[in-house]
This record gives sequence, structure tokens and C-alpha cells, in this order.
Amino acid sequence: MEIKITDSIKYIGVDDTDIDLFESQYIVPNGISYNSFLIEDEKIAIMDTADGRKCDEWLNNIKEALGERTPDYLVVHHMEPDHAGCITHILELYPNIKIVASAKAIQMLPLFFEHVDFTDKTIAVKEGDTLSLGKHTLQFYMAPMVHWPEVMVSYEQSEKVLFSADGFGKFGALAHEEEWACEARRYYFNICGKYGAQVQALLKKAAQLDIECICPLHGPILKENLGYYIGLYDIWSKYEVETDGVFVAYASIHGGTAAVAKKVAEYLEELGAPKVSVADLSRNDMAEAVEDAFRMSRMVVAAASYDGHVFPPMHDFLHHLQMKGYRNRRVAVIENGSWAPCAGKVMTSMLEQMKDIEIVQPIVTIKARMKQADIPALQELAQNLMKD
Repeated sequence: MEIKITDSIKYIGVDDTDIDLFESQYIVPNGISYNSFLIEDEKIAIMDTADGRKCDEWLNNIKEALGERTPDYLVVHHMEPDHAGCITHILELYPNIKIVASAKAIQMLPLFFEHVDFTDKTIAVKEGDTLSLGKHTLQFYMAPMVHWPEVMVSYEQSEKVLFSADGFGKFGALAHEEEWACEARRYYFNICGKYGAQVQALLKKAAQLDIECICPLHGPILKENLGYYIGLYDIWSKYEVETDGVFVAYASIHGGTAAVAKKVAEYLEELGAPKVSVADLSRNDMAEAVEDAFRMSRMVVAAASYDGHVFPPMHDFLHHLQMKGYRNRRVAVIENGSWAPCAGKVMTSMLEQMKDIEIVQPIVTIKARMKQADIPALQELAQNLMKD
């Protein structure tokens, strides 16, 4: 794929459109890209590798770009296998290449490549270190827990390019053109969402740099309107509201809870909620549900009771929110139960373990099917949720 970064910096990554689940859990209907770059100067640096699924294609891209020349450095920003999966292949092809990475990344190398001797093959860099390639100079900044502990980013000083590791990444192969924010948001909250403080620390470092181009490890290269992308990352990593609206998430067994959730959504729209999004947790993409929960200012969770607990799709959803650091939101709770309603207690307990969650009253209990007598409580709940 011909993607020009600058005259000296080339894209050598690959698209993966055959993958069904990224990280064995996230649906990627438009695939994923494994981004890798080549900096050509007196010294030649390869920036990251690719997933093992695509090593042959990636190596062909390198050979085509380099011809008879040999690279001097392989810069490894992140050791996750979708980016470092071809390290042994590049060492076999170019045995004199040096791996440049954080000390922690170098410690991780034997975890993934047990039978490779990395003695004298690595250069450990720390915060602020530089690597001169000739006219180009890379400066390294540590980014621990964005979203692994060994992560670093690098800034090429002469052409003002930030190689941002998983930061600013996005689901979707590069051959598939689409609006950036939706799949970047789903990627962020499900991959990096827990680590808002660490992302904020990295953004503060980036703010000191004159950046004209961002090259992430997944998704398109960002060259224009960088303030837009950085601004969204600032909102997301502060757990602030991006969209004023309500996300209604329901887990229904036989349709009774679904009817209640949809009725509440109608009430919210009548009350003037600027946006109302409804998701069936049994059928909709869980990662997208997590994304919408973080995006919206308010949320309604409605679930059936099940085996003295809560219907599993809702438990799974709230567990995901706990893991990803959901916080700073107002949440309304609706439970359903034919003879022993208990879902509300479970959902409330899980929500209370999250930070700065306001549980709106009343918690509404439905017995099997919504009845006329339930309407006032549902309307009151909608009204209280929408109060400032």
C-alpha cells in the first residue's frame, strides 16, 4: 500500500482484513492495520514490525523499500505481538540490526522469543534519549501503561513526526476509508480506557513538542487538524463527557425488560435528552456498548434477575466498565424479576465500586411485564436522571 509520510519516512505496514476478532475479543468488520515505518538516512531505522499473521507480507514491503541496503535499527515501541510478532524474522534477514527499545521491553523479549539470544543485539533507551540517523534524530519518551508497562513513543525532530505506539490508534484496515472518531473511540476505551492518568501524562509530554504528523501503530496517519484528535484524547483520558445524552443498556431474557428500556428511552426523548442510544447487551457489540457508556453523560441500566443474580450480559457489561475505569456519570437502575427481583441489588453493588458514580433514585422494580401502575415510577426515574 503506497502511503507517503514524508520523502524520508515511508509506510511499510500491512492491512489484515481476514482477522475475525482483534485480541480475540473485539469484532473488526473492517479489519485492522499493523503499522510499521521506515526512516531512510545515513542510518536506516525500521519502526516496529507486524503481527505474525502478516510477517511474509511485511518482509516483502521491507525488501521492496530497501533493495540491497540493510537497516541499522529496529525501534520497538510496544512488545505486544500484533506489533512485535516479526522480530525474529527481521533478525534472521538482517542479523546485524540493533533493537532499540525501553529497558523493560528488552527484558520482555525472552518472554516471547525464548530461543533467541539477544546478547549484543539491543540498545536500551530511557526518557529523553536521542538516536541520530544523520539528518534525522529520534527522541524517546516513556509511556508506561499506555497500555503496557514497556511502552515508549518517539519523536523525529527534523520532520516533526510523533510515532505514538497504540496512542491515537483505530480499528479498521487502511484500505477501508471511514470517519476516524467512532472506531478510534471504541479502540481507545476498550484498549486504553483504564489508563486515563497515564494517557494524560503522555499528552503533557506531547504538548511540549512541535508535532506535524502522528503515526500510530493502528489506523490512519494523522496529518491535518491534529488539535481535533488530541482534543478527543484529552476528553477521553479525563473521563469527561463527550456527548450530552443518555445510553440505555438492557439485558432482557423474554422481552419484558427490553420493552421497559425502550419505553424509558421514549420518556427521555420527550424530556428533551439531546441524544438517546439504546443497546441490547445480548446482541449488540459489547465493545461498542462500553464506548457509548463512556461517551454519554448519563446511563440507564435495565436487567432481568437471573439465578439469584443478574442476567449475565448485564454482569459482563458492568464488569467491563469496572475494568476500564468507568466514572463520573449519573446512572439509573431498573430491575425485573417475576418472583424474587435481585438484579437491582447486584447492579447497584457493581456500580458503587466505580468512582464518582451517582445512582439516581428511585431504583425501579418491574414484575415480569411492565404494567400501567409502573409508568409513574419510570417517568419519575427519567425526570430525575435528566435533572442537572
